[in-house]
Amino acid sequence: MTSGVVIEEEKILEKWNSNPMLKPRITKVTVNISVGSATDRLGKAMKVLEELTGAKPVPRRAKRTIRDFGIRKGENIAAMVTLRGEKALSFLRKALEAVGYRLKASSFDDNGNVSFGIKEHIHIPGVKYDPEVGIFGMDVCITIERPGYRIMRRKRMRKKRVPRRHRVSKEEAMLLLKKELGVEIVPE
Repeated sequence: MTSGVVIEEEKILEKWNSNPMLKPRITKVTVNISVGSATDRLGKAMKVLEELTGAKPVPRRAKRTIRDFGIRKGENIAAMVTLRGEKALSFLRKALEAVGYRLKASSFDDNGNVSFGIKEHIHIPGVKYDPEVGIFGMDVCITIERPGYRIMRRKRMRKKRVPRRHRVSKEEAMLLLKKELGVEIVPE
């Protein structure tokens, strides 16, 4: 590590310690398995998601028709689960172990969100191969926010924008995952 990066990390940590409203947190983890068609394979994917996460998956529909892949608009082609709180953190630890606690820097967006893929669900610790179910890959998306982001989603009062100074930066998201979960950030 260069000294410039260390100084930047120290500044961010000092900012978080000075004001608890500035320290970001993991808000939710979204897990998605796409199978591409509404067959019995989708049912198996939903079963795998439920076993891995402990939450009931929701089927997702195709937004448009793609003839080359045999997909029609409105057809169920994927399943997803949104996890929050302790369930999200426990699943995230298992998912990160499947990728070796290493994430690419390009996996982070400018708003501090992170996405990575797991090629085969059997890489997750504690999961055994079942020939009747098969093997599924999945996408894991982590949403990182600061306290106060609720103003974007509230219903009772007027919704407001979160100002740029209160949004989570790419560097802050990297530092949060590094400090809280022990993730190693790999350059491109």
